[in-house]
Amino acid sequence: MCFTVNVNIVKDEMEKRFNASLNDPDSYRPSYYYHAFELPRMPVISSHEPELIQLFHWGLIPSWTQTYDKADKIRYQTFNARAETITQKPSFSKPVKTQRCLVVAGGFYEWQHTKNKKIPFYIFLPDKRIISFAGIYDTWLNRVTGELINSFSIITTRANPMLEHIHNSKKRMPVILNEDQEEMWLNPDIPVNEILKLLQPFPEKLMAAHSISPLISKKGVDKNLPELIQPYRYDKPGLFGE
Repeated sequence: MCFTVNVNIVKDEMEKRFNASLNDPDSYRPSYYYHAFELPRMPVISSHEPELIQLFHWGLIPSWTQTYDKADKIRYQTFNARAETITQKPSFSKPVKTQRCLVVAGGFYEWQHTKNKKIPFYIFLPDKRIISFAGIYDTWLNRVTGELINSFSIITTRANPMLEHIHNSKKRMPVILNEDQEEMWLNPDIPVNEILKLLQPFPEKLMAAHSISPLISKKGVDKNLPELIQPYRYDKPGLFGE
């Protein structure tokens, strides 16, 4: 699963990395803490407009959704799309063919389950490189207000050995694309059976992780702080990254 991410990335850095322009810089809010259930708008690069970085809502609303109540319900069920079943699910089967996107992030968070507690970890790429998650998106029309809502799901796959150790309850991880795979992922002309080959676990040797403060698990506190991603040592020995 992937519900919590760090998107504390400055506009210029993001534009340079993807050779694209942020189309609504006044609305972009860099943050160390984006949680899916808060329905944030996150930076996304779509297959139809790869020259732009746009802000899409996390939680895909299928275009065929009839009412706002149904849209508001389904978006809480589509934060992630499993790679193994993505072509079989009604919400995802059409978007994965031609409506693919890169979801931009600095890193993500997962929890390791121990006997007595859950220990949070921050997972990222070395040298603080920007991550592009493989995503899919759709556009929904609110027939009452006339508003068009662009929304997305992050695709997940089986965990690599590092994430198996960290995310030891679900053993899943988001699909991270290499830079040389991004253009292919965004190309709507490539058949879906070829595209699905990209949905593999990212090599653990190209990733980094460490345990972090319990701050991320506290309710009602400001989590948009640099301390959120700093290493934090727990008493339990043998944690990955210590």
